[in-house]
Amino acid sequence: MLKRITIVFLVLLNIGCDQISKELVRKNVDSSEYIQVIGDNFIMTNVENTGAMLGFGDNFPPIIKNVFLKALPVLVLFILLFRILQKKQMNIWLITAFAFVIGGGVGNLIDRIAYGSVTDFFQIKLGFFKTGIFNMADVSVTLGALLILFLSLRYKKLEF
Repeated sequence: MLKRITIVFLVLLNIGCDQISKELVRKNVDSSEYIQVIGDNFIMTNVENTGAMLGFGDNFPPIIKNVFLKALPVLVLFILLFRILQKKQMNIWLITAFAFVIGGGVGNLIDRIAYGSVTDFFQIKLGFFKTGIFNMADVSVTLGALLILFLSLRYKKLEF
């Protein structure tokens, strides 16, 4: 029971952080405004992304967009959440990783369904390294996926 509460709490925490940060950006940062948070290295902006990561799928026909950017992710995230809630024994780090992936995925899905686009607002530039514009949901999904990768490489018999 504690495991299930922890999973739901972490998922909701990720969704909450994502949605609150996006709402603050929508209300306080003008579209395409560039605010230097830490010099030219960390920028805050406000961009509406109608596609997926880095705008992928932005020009897809509406039906294809709805299937690949809304319906399919809802199905995958629901199955993933159901599976981890049903598992009896699971590494706490793996639970955390999956909760981050699910929470971030749901955060972006909320935007796609409610607004027709996802609000992105962070960009990092460090020398030759430059990210695309991203949001807190993207951070959650990326951290979760990296943790899953690390755990699967570290432990040969990791049960999913």
